[in-house]
Amino acid sequence: MSSLEARELEAFLALAEELHFGRAGERLYLSQSRVSQLLRALENRIGARLVERTSRRVRLTPLGEQLFEGLRPAFDAILATLDDVRTVARGVEGVLRIGFQGTANDHVMDAMALFQNRHPDCATEIVEIPFSDPFGPIHRREVDTAVVLLPVEESDLVLGQVFSEQPQALAVSSRHPFAQRDSLSAEDLAACPLISVQGAAPEYWRRAQAPSTTPEGLAIPAGPTVTTLQEGLALVQADRGAMLLCRPAADYYGRRAITLVPLTGLADSYLGLVWHRNHETARIRAFSQALATVTDGAAGPRRRRRDDKPN
Repeated sequence: MSSLEARELEAFLALAEELHFGRAGERLYLSQSRVSQLLRALENRIGARLVERTSRRVRLTPLGEQLFEGLRPAFDAILATLDDVRTVARGVEGVLRIGFQGTANDHVMDAMALFQNRHPDCATEIVEIPFSDPFGPIHRREVDTAVVLLPVEESDLVLGQVFSEQPQALAVSSRHPFAQRDSLSAEDLAACPLISVQGAAPEYWRRAQAPSTTPEGLAIPAGPTVTTLQEGLALVQADRGAMLLCRPAADYYGRRAITLVPLTGLADSYLGLVWHRNHETARIRAFSQALATVTDGAAGPRRRRRDDKPN
């Protein structure tokens, strides 16, 4: 494949994803006219139209859709292979941006230290991502990878190391009757409004953090909605509702007017390292390996795959 052919394919892929000649050019640092030239060259090489362009919109033809679906994973595989070869030749370098929700726990910090020791030419940056939008920063490429609360069911995201298994508990105001209990069952949630997350997080993820029914099917009253964990804890303190939390999160954000009551009958919570399938790099793989070394070396759950359900 000549460099010209490679550039034609790169221009087509950018245009297929952006559906806008200007934005495709910005991604590739090319002028809009140059993107048009590369597209025409590719269409001439294939012998058919790949893109329909009007004054109002840009869209792929059926043949363009077919080319995009087959080309995207193949092109990404080529880039990943080149990245791997460069890594072997030069080592991991550049910048790795790691997102986290709330606070980066000890496992993450230890993994960062190990990663830096193994790859001193690669800098790391930690970025707090919104509690209400765990996957958006990955899709928008604001971070390279992120440690998020599970579950994750997005088909274009890779779930790497799963760690920090923690039993769930119910955070309530110290004035709430539940604060006097030694423990609660999941069925007790039917008598307590749960504060839930609003925002860009997918529905399945929000329901995992604040279910609408108990395991036996009783309705759980809906409490206020929040966008940050701090907002939720403020409402708990004001006795406006309760929140499901794990002990480390509650300890980190601990408030004297909030009581954490152990809860049985719900699956444990987990953290997972997630990145975009199409944007995987040697840096991400190296950090995932460092996190696996740290978490596998500590007492805790084994690594899980996406289809490996918690008990």
